[in-house]
Amino acid sequence: MPSKVRSIFVSDIHLGTRGCQAERLLDFLREHESEHLFLIGDIVDFWAMSRGVHWTAAQNTVVQKILRRARHGTHVVLIPGNHDEAIREHAGISFGDIRVELEVEHTLADGRRFLLVHGDEYDQVTRYHRWVAILGDVSYNLLVRLNVWIAALRRRLRRPGYWSLAGYAKRKVKKAVSFIYDFEDCVLHGVRSRKLDGVICGHIHAATIRDIDGLTYVNCGDWVDSCTGIVEHLDGRLELVHWTGLAPDAQLSAEPARLMIPFPGTRSAAPEVRSRRA
Repeated sequence: MPSKVRSIFVSDIHLGTRGCQAERLLDFLREHESEHLFLIGDIVDFWAMSRGVHWTAAQNTVVQKILRRARHGTHVVLIPGNHDEAIREHAGISFGDIRVELEVEHTLADGRRFLLVHGDEYDQVTRYHRWVAILGDVSYNLLVRLNVWIAALRRRLRRPGYWSLAGYAKRKVKKAVSFIYDFEDCVLHGVRSRKLDGVICGHIHAATIRDIDGLTYVNCGDWVDSCTGIVEHLDGRLELVHWTGLAPDAQLSAEPARLMIPFPGTRSAAPEVRSRRA
């Protein structure tokens, strides 16, 4: 029986790429029903798709499941990120019952008000040094490709769970850690000036729920490395869910499938964490 929650927040799915963990996302969505579903940026990776498309049956099913939920009454909002920035020009328009917005102010069940935004506008590298961001994206995708071989080796050695080379490298590089804290400070500065209670964002693939100087900073993480999402319970409590495994019946074919994108534009305090293990 799926868990009933008020809201689901996911970001950085990166559909169209080899690193997208679509099977795990489907398993997560099957286990959670919600009134609201917020897609907080980099859902479809047009940057990577301009270099080559990797689209699987599971990724098709992700799109179909989101559309089905929207048709059946779930309030679905897409907030584009920098990797799917072409969709931003359609802000304020609905496609297939999915509303496109640049940002959203969401009120939790307990009355707290949060800004929902992808977060790339607070990233100085993405805003002012786009070529550096693209180079970093290419390097990141190389690590993801290497991870395919590592995952195969771990299966042969019967090592449990999923381990990400890209995520490990990011955690170990001091400059990356420094960048994450600078990003958090910039985001919270923007939220504080609007007199909100916190922010829910994505972009940097670093999932967390933290109270910082009276504000709550929430990052959804991603569905490439960490496989994390945020849920709002019926009482307004926010929870970070780390989806570490697949149910036996959730395995889907990873064979390339016909590309299906319903969206317009193809231009180029300690956090509460719940892990789910198959």
